[in-house]
Amino acid sequence: MARFFDLMDDRRPQPRWHLGCPVDEQGQEIDPWQFKDGKWLELGCVPRFPLDIPGFPLDYCWAAFSIPVLHGRVVRLFERLRVKDVQFIPAHVEGHDAPYFILNALRIIRCIDDARSEEVRYWEPENGQPEKVGEYRVVAGMRIDPTKVGDAHIFRPWGWTVALIVSEELKQAMEAEGITGTRFVVV
Repeated sequence: MARFFDLMDDRRPQPRWHLGCPVDEQGQEIDPWQFKDGKWLELGCVPRFPLDIPGFPLDYCWAAFSIPVLHGRVVRLFERLRVKDVQFIPAHVEGHDAPYFILNALRIIRCIDDARSEEVRYWEPENGQPEKVGEYRVVAGMRIDPTKVGDAHIFRPWGWTVALIVSEELKQAMEAEGITGTRFVVV
């Protein structure tokens, strides 16, 4: 059975950089939530990430709001592996000339296994947000049903798009390439 992992930012190594919210050329914040919608984006600018905390640059990290930012070498790895369903949006990181990109996953798959997950809770009418009723409110110790994933190597789970899921094949390739900043949690 295929295994999948939540691709996270490894916050343990210090001193490492921490990136802020993306801004446009005028310094106006760019909506950070649009990178979790699973849709192709045309931003009309090259986002810039300020350094909230200077430190060692990483190949993969989360900027503010868990926006995945990666070095061009990760993009080249994904291209060599012919990873589909992803958009690489060119970006600048303050004080760094290297090519960086926002990883925008374009697939959202309904695959969370409620019964095997540690805890799931849904929005209910009494929570006071009627537009969210029936959606996930909490997902802890997430497990997915791999039979619902098909041939996807990178995606976000429907209802809990804060998670970015990768296949074991992609995880192993990133580890073999020595990509810094990653942490993988089995789902």
